[in-house]
Amino acid sequence: MDLKRNCQRDRRLFLKTGVAAATACAIGRPTRADDVSPNERITIGIMGLNGRGSAIMKGMLASGQVDVAYLCDVDERAMQRAAKIASEKQSLTPKMIGDFRQILDDPSVDALICAAPNHWHSPATIMACGAGKHVYVEKPCSHTPAEGELAIAAARKNDRIVQMGNQRRSWPGIIEAIQKVHQGDIGKTLYSRTWYNNRRQSIGIGKQTDPPAWLDWELWQGPAPRRPFKDNVVHYNWHWHWHWGNGELGNNGVHAIDVARWGLQVDYPIQVTAGGGKYRHDDDQETPDTMMVTYDFPNQKSITWEGLSWSPLGPHDSQFGISLHGTEGSIVIRGGGYVQYDMKGQEVAAGSGAAGDQDHFEDFLMGVREHRRTNSDIEGAHKSTLLCHLGNIAYRTSGTLKTNGGNGHLVQNAEAESYWSREYARGWEPKV
Repeated sequence: MDLKRNCQRDRRLFLKTGVAAATACAIGRPTRADDVSPNERITIGIMGLNGRGSAIMKGMLASGQVDVAYLCDVDERAMQRAAKIASEKQSLTPKMIGDFRQILDDPSVDALICAAPNHWHSPATIMACGAGKHVYVEKPCSHTPAEGELAIAAARKNDRIVQMGNQRRSWPGIIEAIQKVHQGDIGKTLYSRTWYNNRRQSIGIGKQTDPPAWLDWELWQGPAPRRPFKDNVVHYNWHWHWHWGNGELGNNGVHAIDVARWGLQVDYPIQVTAGGGKYRHDDDQETPDTMMVTYDFPNQKSITWEGLSWSPLGPHDSQFGISLHGTEGSIVIRGGGYVQYDMKGQEVAAGSGAAGDQDHFEDFLMGVREHRRTNSDIEGAHKSTLLCHLGNIAYRTSGTLKTNGGNGHLVQNAEAESYWSREYARGWEPKV
C-alpha cells in the first residue's frame, strides 16, 4: 500500500479517523493492532453487509468473543439493517462507514471481515495485512491467480492470520471423512468427483442508468476498472460477469473442490480441461451455466467438477457434494456428513456432524488469539481457489491448459497468461 499517496488522497478520511491516521501518516507506516491476549475480546470491522456479511456478523457475535466496532458498506440500507441487528447483540454502537480504509486506520481493530464482492477480496486482504489486521475473507480468496499469490505474500510479510470462508474445513463430520480417506479406509484414493446443481433464473438484460441514491457505485467498483452502472448487477448478479465475479465455479465450486483437494492430498495440477457453455438463458450472463472441468495431478490423481446452474438434480440425490474414490471403496460427502461404501457399493460406515459457520469462526478467532495458522490458511485457500481460476481460464481459452505441478503456473500459453492478472483502477493496484 502506498501510504503517502493514501494520506494525500483522502484528507476527508484523515479528518474522520483523527489521531490514529495522523500518526500513521506522520511516521510513514500503517497502524497495527497488537496481538490479542487470550482473555481479551477481539475487535472487528465488517466490510460488505448484504447477505453473507450480515450472516458472518451474527455468527461472530454469537461466539461471544468479539466486538463489532465498524459496519462498512456502500449500500446505506444494508448498514442500517446490520446496525439494528448489532444493537440487539452487543452494547457497543458500531460506527457506520462507507469506506473500509477507516477500519484499517484504527489501531484498536484486530481483524477485518471481508464479505464484499470477489474483486475486493484480495485487494482488501492485502491492504488489511499491511495495516496490521488479521483477515477473514469470503471465498474465493482472490479474483485472479496473481492476487492469490499477493495475498499470501502480504500475510507472511506482515505475520497476519488470514482465513478463507470455506467452512467445510472445520465441519466435524467432514473432518472425520477426510481422516478416513487419509488413513486408507478406502484404499489408495485416486479420484474425486464434485458437483453443484441449482435452478437459477435469468438475470435479464440490464439497462444503463444512474446509480440509485443509496449506493456508492464508485466505491463498490473500488479496484475494478470503471464501468457504467447497470440495473441488473447489484447485489448478486455481478457473480456472472468476469469483470467482478468468477462464475459458479468460483462461487460454489470452490467449496467442493477444496474438500476434494484436501482428500486427495494434492496441491497443483499438471493439466486442466474445461468444457460447457451458457445454454439456458438469453441474458447478460457471461459465465457458463453448464460446465465440466477435469484436473489432472501428479501421481495419477484427478478431480472433476460439474456445474449446472439451471438443473437441480445432482448425483446421489444431492445438489452439492463430493465423492472420493479409492482402490478399496468410496466415500460420498453430502451436507455435514458422509457415507462410506465398499467396492460392491454396499454401505459400510457413515458419520455426521454440525455444519454451518460457527466451528469455522471459532477456528479463526482461536487462530488470532494463539497467533497460529487456521484450518483454511490463505496458502491452502489459494491452492483451492487457483483450481477455480484455472478451470475458468481453460474455459475462456483453448479448453486445455498445461500447468506446472510445482506451483500451478501456466506453461507456454500466452492467451491463458492474459487472464493470470487483471487491470486495476488507477491507485488501487495491490502492493505488498
